[in-house]
Amino acid sequence: MDARTSDLSPQSAIETIQGKPLSGPGWRGERGEPSLSDVFASVRMPRGGSFWRKFLAFFGPGYLVAVGYMDPGNWATSLAGGSKFGYALLTIALLSNIMAIILQSLCTRLGVGAGRDLAQACRDSFPRYVAWPLWLSAEIAITATDLAEVIGTAIGLNLLFHIPLAIGVIITALDVVLILALQAFGFRWIEAFVVAMLGVIATCFAVQIALADPDWGAVIGGFAPSPDILANPEMLYLALGILGATVMPHNLYLHSGLVQTRGYGDSLAERREAIKLATIDSTIALCFAFIINASILILAAATFHRVGKNDVAELDQAHSFLAPLLGSTLAPTLFAVALLCCGLNSTITATLSGQIVMEGFLNWRIAPALRRLITRLIAIAPAVVVTIWAGEKATGQLLILSQVVLSLQLPFAIVPLVMFTASRSKMGPFLAPRWLSALAAAVATLIIGLNAKLVIDYVSG
Repeated sequence: MDARTSDLSPQSAIETIQGKPLSGPGWRGERGEPSLSDVFASVRMPRGGSFWRKFLAFFGPGYLVAVGYMDPGNWATSLAGGSKFGYALLTIALLSNIMAIILQSLCTRLGVGAGRDLAQACRDSFPRYVAWPLWLSAEIAITATDLAEVIGTAIGLNLLFHIPLAIGVIITALDVVLILALQAFGFRWIEAFVVAMLGVIATCFAVQIALADPDWGAVIGGFAPSPDILANPEMLYLALGILGATVMPHNLYLHSGLVQTRGYGDSLAERREAIKLATIDSTIALCFAFIINASILILAAATFHRVGKNDVAELDQAHSFLAPLLGSTLAPTLFAVALLCCGLNSTITATLSGQIVMEGFLNWRIAPALRRLITRLIAIAPAVVVTIWAGEKATGQLLILSQVVLSLQLPFAIVPLVMFTASRSKMGPFLAPRWLSALAAAVATLIIGLNAKLVIDYVSG
């Protein structure tokens, strides 16, 4: 046991019985209804057997979280960064992924150890005048996420099937029906669908990278930090966009809820094991997401930047350039297929995030299907209006802007997460180690500092 908590018994530190309200000295009241109550503890965990058998039972939530790290908004920022600055921003993609691994590990600790998702924890810790602005911030982040995903899915439908953008945007709202249909067979079916789509995306990019034949020496050099990122406001803007597209606020709420879909048991040992397995699951999944993110930027650098096309930010523009630059009609088709798969996956996870945020902050008690529909409509309506109003020509800039908005919202999710998991009274025996809390605090400080510089640069012109 951690030396910082060895003097506390599990019961005196925090009551931890999965499926029942949890309370502890650091929380203002009981947790209320469990996170994602319709699928809470629905995936059974083996009580015996090998490590790998238990790990496979925990396989899934990390990949739903990883989806948010490779959504269409990430495509726009990575395409823009790669086409304009070559491989230079690969270091930001790597840094962002390391930050994501650190923060998502805290999410698993909060969800399993405290039995609360991040939204519930905020409601149970802060007075309303603090909790409600945090809820509003989370909703803004989810709306920005939906904006990116709605646009990306609609463009994918347009590129593959020539469906008009406005119609494609409306079609994306039907993803909630897909979720409800899959969930009727069990939550593992949602996870299986997402993992299958990730496999298709990885295959598409592997072929495209092979066709692009990038300069691998320059790729390796791109992972080295460059002072130009801070000195060049345009590069910093895109760097923050990549950061916002990688470390996403809604994923912090999502992951802390998803880990509770596993029936991991009540004992201290079982919960410690669940935190370990969930952290391994998310770390592997996020490394996979990093490979996809880096592939998008490498593809843009190896094709567009190499021939002097430095202003590629529109997804449909990138699609049209790939065939003549790579000399293959297969490349743009694979690009569109991967984009559509990313969009479908991202809308699923954004829907689940919206449900967790709305239920956690407001503690709604209505039918799960109705809650999911309402929270989806609240999040997607502004995205639909903005997309249709802006038109096809502005989609790339809207995607990049949405990612910068996400980056600006990040501190309002990260700071409470770090506070909760570093609190002995809230976490009891599941308190985050000092080194992990210190790293997470450094991540929060870095993000807040970069955001402040972006705002200052913008105001000063």
